[in-house]
Amino acid sequence: MNEMELKYGCNPNQKPARVFMNEGKDLPIKVLSGRPGYINLLDALNGWQLVRELKKATGLPAATSFKHVSPAGAAVGVPLTETLAKIYWVDDMGDLSPLASAYARARGADRMSSFGDFISLSDVCDVDTAKLIKREVSDGVIAPGYEPEALEILKSKKNGNYCVIEIDESYEPEPIERKQVFGVVFEQGRNNLAINEELLTNLVTENKELPESAKRDLVISLITLKYTQSNSVCYAKDGQAIGIGAGQQSRVHCTRLAGQKADNWFLRQSPQVLNLQFVDHIKRADRDNAIDVYIGEEYMDVLADGAWEKIFKVKPPVFTREEKRAWLDQMQDVALGSDAFFPFGDNIERAYKSGVKYIAQPGGSVRDDNVIEVCNKYNMAMAFTGIRLFHH
Repeated sequence: MNEMELKYGCNPNQKPARVFMNEGKDLPIKVLSGRPGYINLLDALNGWQLVRELKKATGLPAATSFKHVSPAGAAVGVPLTETLAKIYWVDDMGDLSPLASAYARARGADRMSSFGDFISLSDVCDVDTAKLIKREVSDGVIAPGYEPEALEILKSKKNGNYCVIEIDESYEPEPIERKQVFGVVFEQGRNNLAINEELLTNLVTENKELPESAKRDLVISLITLKYTQSNSVCYAKDGQAIGIGAGQQSRVHCTRLAGQKADNWFLRQSPQVLNLQFVDHIKRADRDNAIDVYIGEEYMDVLADGAWEKIFKVKPPVFTREEKRAWLDQMQDVALGSDAFFPFGDNIERAYKSGVKYIAQPGGSVRDDNVIEVCNKYNMAMAFTGIRLFHH
């Protein structure tokens, strides 16, 4: 099939809409169920590139959860701890396959942002992963293949309208890519830069120790940034992104946004959150929203009389600012990647508050000395990669 007609473009008023291949070539995708839209396919094709690179760089199955052409989460198939299985709401599913573990991590990093996501999987979708996807609110999935039972599970989602796409994993696009904006054609070479541990050898700080786990997490953060709308910053730990700040005009705003998401990820592992008692039959989205509000500054929205009774069986105590800070102070060994250089040391100060120990960034700012000085103050290890990862 050379082209596919779409219902509309980014918005309903943008018609006609289609995707097609030049020179009569076939599309590298097959739609097995549902009808993808314009943004669905943008998410699918960007997400597929991300997980393909993660698999190549780490040797592990990978998954990502995309929303509006940026990842909400990305991860590789590292086994889940008991606590992570609980905060990702998969503790009732037993031992998960590596691919399912990767998606549980990708989805669980920022569940609010992942609501209604498009999923990309590096490997053939197995039954474990399909069962996990079945229970989440999602628009679709792309993978290089599907086990027969897994495909039937996914086809039953959304009354048979769930979007399931198979991609030819051998497909390689042409080295030159083009797009049109306001009638003007842009052309550039594809970003084929390989991201691996070789980019982490130029350690410019006094601390020059990078354990293997930190190298893996820094590579995950950089590959994630390669497919995140710029400016962007990514915090990673334990084989997954835990906070992604995308599309901000100021880099420190990226660092703050991603840091707040990383903080939320860790706060959800605290006893105060794990011990919350929700009313029976609460919807998954309502539960996730309640947790997000409870650990935030607007906690009275869910703790006020007349409100908490609709969410909790027992009214939980306020999770005080001091208690949250004390818990966050236990977060350690977080990796941080940036798609361009840090212009000021304030980014490092903010990163430190979220447990960052390892950093990878291009370098090249006129204030590199200041950034390095702040890293040395906190005994961080920072690598200058020498490469920028802008994506638009």
